[in-house]
Amino acid sequence: MQILFATSEVAPFSKTGGLADVSASLPAALAELGHDVVVVSPLYRSVLQAGHKLNRRRLKIATRVGDKAIQGGVFELRPAPGLSLMFIDQPSLFDREQLYGQDGVDYPDNERRFAFFCRAVLELCRVAGLAPQVIHLNDWQTGPVAALLQSEYRERPELNATGTLMTIHNLGFPGLFPPGAMMTLGLNWDLFTPSGLEYFGKVSFLKAGLVFADQLTTVSPRYAREIQTPAFGCGFEGLLQERAGDLKGILNGVDYDQWDPAHDEHLAARYSLEDLSGKVACKTDLQRLAGLELEHDLPLIGAVSRLTAQKGWDEFIEQAEQLLELPAQWAVLGSGDPALEEGLRALANSHPGRLAFFSGMQEQLAHRLQAGADMLLVPSRYEPCGLNQLYALRYGTIPIVREVGGLADTIDDVAGGEGNGFVFPVGQPQQMVAAVRRALELFADRAAWHRLMQTAMAQDYSWRRPARQYDLLYRQVAGLRQE
Repeated sequence: MQILFATSEVAPFSKTGGLADVSASLPAALAELGHDVVVVSPLYRSVLQAGHKLNRRRLKIATRVGDKAIQGGVFELRPAPGLSLMFIDQPSLFDREQLYGQDGVDYPDNERRFAFFCRAVLELCRVAGLAPQVIHLNDWQTGPVAALLQSEYRERPELNATGTLMTIHNLGFPGLFPPGAMMTLGLNWDLFTPSGLEYFGKVSFLKAGLVFADQLTTVSPRYAREIQTPAFGCGFEGLLQERAGDLKGILNGVDYDQWDPAHDEHLAARYSLEDLSGKVACKTDLQRLAGLELEHDLPLIGAVSRLTAQKGWDEFIEQAEQLLELPAQWAVLGSGDPALEEGLRALANSHPGRLAFFSGMQEQLAHRLQAGADMLLVPSRYEPCGLNQLYALRYGTIPIVREVGGLADTIDDVAGGEGNGFVFPVGQPQQMVAAVRRALELFADRAAWHRLMQTAMAQDYSWRRPARQYDLLYRQVAGLRQE
């Protein structure tokens, strides 16, 4: 089966979060199952800087965005049998320092940038000779593909039997633009209604996918249930309730070729479930890098996160006085909201040797932090899946998480007797402090902590099971279009 996987970012070429990791790992796992997978993504500046030799295809993509004709090219890389990465080249739109914006502000032409990308995904099928049975869409940047396919491209022979599957990686990013975005996309105004793309007076690129895709998925079973409620539905809960029969939650997986301390080239020392000795060297390495005291017996709590209100870091800063009184060290890596960055930087300056803050998203440092920390804090208010807690399990770094979404699906509290981490409830910020205290108390029992690390590291969250679940859904979607 030929699957076209449309995504706005794909590791290691372009990345702001977990979508990039999924866009690299899931297509590779699908190719191993025998599918012909074509990943399509913009040719950002970072793609050219990634150091891979790309093949410039003699293909020209021509389409209209609003009243302007725009052309683009195609670069390709074939990293494995059955897997192709095609990058859409349009320098005026994608040759930027960042993917979506700078200094916490979105690029003002994101409407045009991703309208062009969505049309380019469909135009690519004709010029590259593709006839996918399924187009897999991801988040708001690709949502309009489903609407464009239905309204304009369905009669093309290469697309007349193509089904669509839309994955919601984060409902909190609806891709909102003024009503004129209908013209930019080239969609009929008849679709600017509450049953179409209209969302509280604006056009939602994400809603285009939610309404028009044949099948919807999100990245954990619990999040699939949560987003059908007012608390987590972001105003889409009514639509998602209507489409509940087409909505399925599939947990993301982990690429253990990239995230496994037994062969992670970024670490000061390797270690494994059978031999944990190298984790001591990794902790010392992180303490030195962070300017923390070199105390092996003092628990080190890490965090790797986008810094947004969703991720709960405002609550961390509010609770910092209590948290930093506890006998533990802290190392936080993240970027995002300038106010949250400044808040964490101020805490690091006022607590030298106790808390270290690294601004930015540095891949190598993320690996070193996962390996060097004893625990990983994930205080998200909502979390569709979360990958960092899954990485932490493999690294023997015990997660402390809020009971939401994929965090609740993957982390069971040790209080139940068979747990792999510490869980605190929604809506009670003080419970974060209580959960950290419980973790520190268990850490003092070295034998019990060692058993907990072994339990965590033995768990398998590889892509094998999710890939098989997507394989089944693809066949269902393709079958719908053949009826």
